[in-house]
Amino acid sequence: MLKKCFICKKGELKGRSVVRKGMAKKQGGTGSKIVRSTKRKFFANLHKMRILVNGHPQKVYICAKCIKKGAFAKAK
Repeated sequence: MLKKCFICKKGELKGRSVVRKGMAKKQGGTGSKIVRSTKRKFFANLHKMRILVNGHPQKVYICAKCIKKGAFAKAK
């Protein structure tokens, strides 16, 4: 099962983690420099829930935004 929202298909995003070094110019330094930039992933706020899919209960991942909307029918 993919780590993706079952309703809106929201998944992971790729980005970078940036490391800076040095003092800012407004604090009296020569400015902060970027030292290293490593790849990382930003994950969606997913929760595993039992919902009705085509009339049958199924465990799927749903993001917090869809849970707040109430965009599904909960299984008992």
